[in-house]
Amino acid sequence: MKTKELVLLALFMGIGAVLHIISPPFLFGMKPDIMLPMMFLGILLFPKINYVLVLSIATGVISALTTSAPGGQISNLVEKPITAFVFFALLLMLPKKRNQKVVAPLLTGIGTLISGAVFLTMALFVLGQMPGTFTSLFVAVVLPATLFNSIFTIILYPIIQNILQRTKFTYA
Repeated sequence: MKTKELVLLALFMGIGAVLHIISPPFLFGMKPDIMLPMMFLGILLFPKINYVLVLSIATGVISALTTSAPGGQISNLVEKPITAFVFFALLLMLPKKRNQKVVAPLLTGIGTLISGAVFLTMALFVLGQMPGTFTSLFVAVVLPATLFNSIFTIILYPIIQNILQRTKFTYA
């Protein structure tokens, strides 16, 4: 692990944490997890298993500390590593020659859907399953968060790539 790469990943986590904290909840204390696209960007830029592990654990802990969702602490600690490694596996399955401007938001959307499903399953398990709650929360919270995170990635990923190219920072 290179120090400059870890510092950049920590910067992503810090930005994600601030955005996660200031974003307002819109349904039963649930809000879009803005730390997810920052974690996904870190994985896209540095697709190495040790970085994915560190990034997923750090994101899970920070999300657990800053969540306002009922049952969210345990759910975040379990969900982030699962989501990160599924995202990483999907990224590795793609061919090396790929259009990053299309792949990044597409994978972010898929990753957010996976994250939301795992999070809601865990949270409802911790709180006690209520019939019909999963589907309604998935539609009301996860689908809008998926759209938001994909748009966020469409905007942010090219900017980050441009900055890294200008600073001659080497990445995957």
